Amino acid sequence: MSRPRLFVPCPLAADRAIRLSEAQAHYLANVLRRKLGDWVQLFNGEDGEWQARITALSRRGGEVVALARTRAQAMEEGPILLAPVLRRDTTEWMVEKATELGAAAILLTTTARSAVTRTNPTRLAAIATEAAEQCGRLTVPRIDPPQPLDRRLADWPEALPLVVCDETGASPPLASVLAGLPPAARPPAVLVGPEGGFEPGELDRLRDLPFSLPASLGSRILRAETAALTSLALVQALTRDWCGPQVPSLSVPT
Repeated sequence: MSRPRLFVPCPLAADRAIRLSEAQAHYLANVLRRKLGDWVQLFNGEDGEWQARITALSRRGGEVVALARTRAQAMEEGPILLAPVLRRDTTEWMVEKATELGAAAILLTTTARSAVTRTNPTRLAAIATEAAEQCGRLTVPRIDPPQPLDRRLADWPEALPLVVCDETGASPPLASVLAGLPPAARPPAVLVGPEGGFEPGELDRLRDLPFSLPASLGSRILRAETAALTSLALVQALTRDWCGPQVPSLSVPT
């Protein structure tokens, strides 16, 4: 029987008792049918993964005791995704899958043709947490609330390349763009436009930015969420943790 994984927002150490939320206790007791004495895995994004034993379960919450660390904390520096804001269910699905694909942060970004500009931050954070628990990663990506593109890029560090997914077909293929990056470079960020794509003036301004890397995803017209996940998968496959060691972690732009 596989052991459930839970994210807990508190320090982890041997023999430390960890209080579980009502939702976590309900999940263990009523969904997974776990009982007192059963094992779970815990992680908090800082102290690695810990083996723990359930010591209390009730409708008001529960408790587990961390006993031994089973995995040391590792760098999980994936690409940053500047994601379009889409319909609620589509945005939630995109956040879930981007977490599974190893995105370090998901910065929701609106552009001139964005039809949706609001999200539920609490809901998206919960979806990212559940996806991190399921896929075995040791961190939960940061989810930034929607922000206009010009504000998002106002203080962008020039040392961080930004792949701009260009749906016009006028840019080189993404695989070629990624192949031109230095082997030891930090992973590039990826910018995907909304349904309907970027306006021509937006693309012109993006191409002029010193850190911009316009790239094509091929001849087919992809949905915005498909473009986002395809780009993340290519970055991971060609430059990141699907193909070799990672470089030291650096801060994620706000």
